[in-house]
Amino acid sequence: MTQLATETSPSSATSTSHEHLIQCARLTKVFKDFWLRDRVTAVNNIDLDVRRGEVFGLLGPNGSGKSTTIKMILGLLHPTSGIVSVFGKPARDVSVKKNIGYLPEESYLYRFLNARETLEYYGKLFHQDRRKRQQRIDMLLEMVGLDKVQRRPIGEYSKGMQRRIGLAQALINDPQLLILDEPTTGLDPIGTRQIKDLILRLRDTGKTVLLCSHLLSDVEDVTDRAAIMFGGKVRRSGTIEELLASEDQTTVTMPTLSSVDTEKLVAALEAMGVTEVQVKQSRQKLESLFLDIVHQAQAEGVKTAGAGNAGQVAAFLTEAEERSAHMPEDTDAAKVLDQLTSVTPVEPVSTPDPEPAPVAPEKAAADDVLSGLTGEKPQEPEPKTEAKPTPPPASPNKPSAKADQSVLDDLLG
Repeated sequence: MTQLATETSPSSATSTSHEHLIQCARLTKVFKDFWLRDRVTAVNNIDLDVRRGEVFGLLGPNGSGKSTTIKMILGLLHPTSGIVSVFGKPARDVSVKKNIGYLPEESYLYRFLNARETLEYYGKLFHQDRRKRQQRIDMLLEMVGLDKVQRRPIGEYSKGMQRRIGLAQALINDPQLLILDEPTTGLDPIGTRQIKDLILRLRDTGKTVLLCSHLLSDVEDVTDRAAIMFGGKVRRSGTIEELLASEDQTTVTMPTLSSVDTEKLVAALEAMGVTEVQVKQSRQKLESLFLDIVHQAQAEGVKTAGAGNAGQVAAFLTEAEERSAHMPEDTDAAKVLDQLTSVTPVEPVSTPDPEPAPVAPEKAAADDVLSGLTGEKPQEPEPKTEAKPTPPPASPNKPSAKADQSVLDDLLG
């Protein structure tokens, strides 16, 4: 392949209008110190929107405010000022949480649970019945390539394998919005390529993905639109074509030419008034070479102790169903909240009076006769009281402290 770069101007790409799934308006987050003085402005008056059915990339170096923005979108942090809405509702609204999947930058998983037990735990948090939960776990483990090592404890997994199980837990609830914070951190080139392919397939099924990363090559391959942050502000945003388009160059790709044909082509372009012409022989990317070598080894049956090949997207993630922009009320969650917050009147507990001890018939008859003769009622016996034990008398032979002190004075005298 021969690539020919000349000075012309390409047509700019146009973007279509979609429904906004996430909207941030004048969003600001300021962290304060102990004395409530402004210490760090992590996010500074940004405007952001993510549309339904797209992959949106949030780019920037470390400390640019990406993770803080994501935490405000999730409702984990309260903004200092501004508005953030998800599915048309405030970000802190609990009813939207069931439609969000989140993979944090660090996967904080229980290291003594294995992969299946971990997904069991997260599936139960969404009140999934056992049959549905087991089906989803099987499909997700195969999808992320951990079905062969699902019984190993998470603590024995490599960082890349932990990212895979973290992605599976983010998808256990079949979310409409998937938020991924540095999803390819710790992954080898194979895992990185598989995660990128998975993101594209999820987008094709209608899901929305918010991808936060500082690895530009990963974002460039999968995102439709992106915003570049620095110092807490959005410096530039738009489609990938708009951001990467070079307005003063055009690249022409053609089959490899001989040196004679190349010289003729350059001469013809110069005759047309093109002053700067560069001819380069195309090279294979290192990623492509690496993947070709690995795929060849896998085809030869070479075994590995790491994660296996990722499978197809889980079937429950690709089911075609009508998805509404405004989420229906979460009836299960509402029932639970009603049970927790409802005030149930408590009936007073009545304690029955103690019944008198039954009196023997012979004693009752004798008391009646005695009272008839004397005209007095028999006295009831006084309740017995236990005598408190008296302390033992002090031993007379025990010397006093003063005597002991005098003996010590004589000895030391």
